[in-house]
Amino acid sequence: DQQTVDQIFATYDKAGSPGCALGVIRNGAFIYRKGYGAASLELGVTLSSQSVFYMGSVSKQFTAASVVLAAEQGFLSLDDNIRKYIPELPDYGHPITLRQMLHHTSGFRDMLDLLDIAGRSLLDLHPTSELIDLVARQHALNYDPGDEYLYSNTNYFLLAEVVKRSTKKPLSVFAAENLFQPLGMTHTRFYDDHTSVVPGRIPAYGPRSDGSFRVDWSTSYDKVGDGGLMSSVDDLLLWDQNFYENRLGKGTLLKEMQMRGVLNNGKQIDYA
Repeated sequence: DQQTVDQIFATYDKAGSPGCALGVIRNGAFIYRKGYGAASLELGVTLSSQSVFYMGSVSKQFTAASVVLAAEQGFLSLDDNIRKYIPELPDYGHPITLRQMLHHTSGFRDMLDLLDIAGRSLLDLHPTSELIDLVARQHALNYDPGDEYLYSNTNYFLLAEVVKRSTKKPLSVFAAENLFQPLGMTHTRFYDDHTSVVPGRIPAYGPRSDGSFRVDWSTSYDKVGDGGLMSSVDDLLLWDQNFYENRLGKGTLLKEMQMRGVLNNGKQIDYA
């Protein structure tokens, strides 16, 4: 019940703490909606269901949806080799398909791990060209494409670039035109410019050892595809509704989005 839910977030439900915006959906509508804690520790603004958060890897399903709709429109095929669009990547002796990347079976090493190994910080700004170069300098994959499942942010970062090169529109524009605007998600965007003003945006915070808080790295992180989505609880209701209404594109979106990946040995994986 509502009281039990409130107890879960009680630690954060105070003016001096970053918190959480919550929405519980049943039968296409909210049955509970609440904000806990502060949207801004600097300004003392409270959180609400309209607060715009950095959504982390929830972004990946929106990138996948954009790739599927770009395929519907004839800009690409899910079984294309990634090197058709990003020839800077090495030829590893096996084609790596966009479908394998969508399912994390490509073998690409995770660029966030590579940044860490290289001694670089997520707090720094990393141009897309720098990250593509980082990936392209890898002389091998983690495994032959399709042999295994291994979650890798590189897949979705590169898929954002594929959308850009194939449609001639940045992912932020393509997704706005094909996903967010048709569904009325007016507070949702891919954040690909760290100088952008985003109405309703809240900063992310992390804990310090003394119990205080610091501004989190994601506040200025402007890479999209693997992450980068900004959205609100209210807007995500509209996204949820589309999984029942199937209003986008020509009708193939939900089937493709919910199709689980298959390894070379025929085993079905859990990731769709």
